[in-house]
Amino acid sequence: MRKQHIIILLALFLVLAGGYWSFTKFNFNTDYEVGQVVDSLNGVKVYYNGGINHVSGRNLTSGGYNLGLKYQCVEFVKRYYYEGLHHMMPDSYGHAKDFYDASLGDGQLNTQRGLIQYTNPSPAKPLISDLVVFSPTVYNRYGHVAIVASVSDSHVEIIQQNPGPYGSSRETFPLVKMDGVWQIDNMRIMGWLRLVETSTPAGR
Repeated sequence: MRKQHIIILLALFLVLAGGYWSFTKFNFNTDYEVGQVVDSLNGVKVYYNGGINHVSGRNLTSGGYNLGLKYQCVEFVKRYYYEGLHHMMPDSYGHAKDFYDASLGDGQLNTQRGLIQYTNPSPAKPLISDLVVFSPTVYNRYGHVAIVASVSDSHVEIIQQNPGPYGSSRETFPLVKMDGVWQIDNMRIMGWLRLVETSTPAGR
């Protein structure tokens, strides 16, 4: 009897694992095609990717700089910094979670990315074009990255690539200031990174 239970549980696991693999690899949303432009910020396009684990090859610049796997979230933020802010990161590889260095204090230089890193919360208010880093989850062990598209004293709007086949390219989170520090009210947001001595575009 115990052997039968083990076989049933194993079969159930295989079915669920196969379903998850299929959903994250293929595009089930017939309203969009992979590679279709769905949004943009300051002239830098956001492309639809379908399943979050789908990959359409690696995007390299003409000079060989690695922008990332098409059309993952990392590819968009690096392309945004390259095309929009003319910034090439010293380390052009790594998963989304690797963009945040937990060993750094607030306001220190993240040498891998060539950006100043701020913790969430931080005395430094998020700004348009900041790179926001989300921690991994059970369903996404690589984490997630996005760009700040607009900021007020109460909200932060991000723009992102690869939120899933039915996800939106834009999300808004509450922004709270308390005791002199700013916090984006989302427990997954570890912090944000910023290119210093660069004028910040107006957004949209």
